[in-house]
Amino acid sequence: MNQFTTISALFDQLIAEEELEQCLKTYGYEDVARKFRVRDLIDFLLAAALEKWEGYRDGADQMAASDLAPVNFSTISKKATELPYEVIKDLFHLLVTRCNRAQRRSKPIKHALLLIDSTTMTVGETRLPWAPFHGKRSGIKLHVAYTPETGMPFEVKETIGRVHDGPAGVSLANRSFILVADRAYGKHAQLDEYERQDQRFVIRLRENVKYHRPHGLQRFVPTHSNVTDDITCQLGTEQSRTAHRFRVVTFHDHKGHPIRVATNIRDLSAEAIASMYQTRWQIESFFQWIKGQLNVPVLFGTTKNAVFSQLFAALMAYILVKWVFESVKKIVRKPLSLKGFLRMFLHHTLPLEWKSALATWLYERRTKGYLSNLNFG
Repeated sequence: MNQFTTISALFDQLIAEEELEQCLKTYGYEDVARKFRVRDLIDFLLAAALEKWEGYRDGADQMAASDLAPVNFSTISKKATELPYEVIKDLFHLLVTRCNRAQRRSKPIKHALLLIDSTTMTVGETRLPWAPFHGKRSGIKLHVAYTPETGMPFEVKETIGRVHDGPAGVSLANRSFILVADRAYGKHAQLDEYERQDQRFVIRLRENVKYHRPHGLQRFVPTHSNVTDDITCQLGTEQSRTAHRFRVVTFHDHKGHPIRVATNIRDLSAEAIASMYQTRWQIESFFQWIKGQLNVPVLFGTTKNAVFSQLFAALMAYILVKWVFESVKKIVRKPLSLKGFLRMFLHHTLPLEWKSALATWLYERRTKGYLSNLNFG
């Protein structure tokens, strides 16, 4: 039995059939098909991400190997084009609420971080004419809010490639977290707005940003500190200047390059602020992982529904695999990377300790009434 049946069963455990039906009702989609329903399309897209299928035709030829009932590729393409992609998007965010521990907590963790960034997928201009990007390229963006504590996305918004990161990032802000972002999100007016909203942030400044009335802060300098400056000031020139004073911390990255970040956090050390910004590598690694391991750059369809349904399904595959990996990792001693776990899991080559722990974890969930018909191989 193919390991994909385990992932499919986990999806069924976390997302009830009634919840899927409610999503379809919300967007006015009536699933009248008998042979290939919306739930079948979701399974196809999950398997396509995990198995790195090359398109609808290639996936149709390989469905049987993943224990999916084969259908003609045109049937899959038609379903993906007709189904409002918002259905898959809503199911993804519902899945996040079930698997992302940070979102389930009744009280936010002190100093919890929310990393904001975007990733772009581009193709030829005729491939996605509804999504112009640059020159003779079209493309789409995924704007992601990511929690490093869980290693999972917290929220994702989709746009065409031309949409600037800054405005899209504003909608991902959340006052339960400290917002950590790069230069594209550091407009002066937006920093003032964050201050008014009591949104804590650590955002990198552009190299040409000017200080107005800087004042150095007294501080204890730990041994081997990478911080070189810690001040408060207004930011910008007379033509464009922040109304509020912000703290600016300057430090060097691992390559020795200077980095300046603005923040409205005043009760933590400069080293702690620098460390918060340096967690940004995690969201970059997340983008690299999904593009390398979940087939994200290979877009099967050409319509908005088909493209975004595929991408949100790939993100669901990540959430499910990450959830299993983190749950099993707690009860084994032998270290394994997420990439290695996925490869070995799909090919039935997990080390014995991991295989046993996975079987135990799945069995416990099944005996509690959560799962059935799982493959422990």
